[in-house]
Amino acid sequence: MMRRLKFTLGAVAAIALSASAMASEVAPDAVEFTDDGVTMSLTGVPGDPVAGADAFKNKSLGNCLACHVNASMATEQFHGDVGPALDGVASRWEEPELRAILVNSKKALSEETLMPGFYSMEVGKNVAEKFVGKTILTAQQVEDVLAYLGTLKE
Repeated sequence: MMRRLKFTLGAVAAIALSASAMASEVAPDAVEFTDDGVTMSLTGVPGDPVAGADAFKNKSLGNCLACHVNASMATEQFHGDVGPALDGVASRWEEPELRAILVNSKKALSEETLMPGFYSMEVGKNVAEKFVGKTILTAQQVEDVLAYLGTLKE
């Protein structure tokens, strides 16, 4: 009976931790933009650069390669040239600026940019039907892509 009780208490603790982690996630409409960008993490959890690289190149998620050349992913196909090359991007932009661009490029750069807002309800024009009324990336995926972009220094 004690073993069962310990498991139950452990499960309750895990659920509580999970719920508190979810509670710290910033909702898309609550992201605060400043003159410096988005300074606060969207999740309070550090991004994973490996997961970020996966989201970056995944055609069903970020699909960043559709518009950006990235030498660190030279073996991947279909690099686009609509947006700037991302080689050395972490040397040109500060983390809060990059987070702001990922969250809502229309707000961070210009209403005219073709880049979608990845953590915004203003995702852009001609968005895949599955993203209508949703964000393209989750808050953690934004933090992961940001961590990956942080590895791209000159």
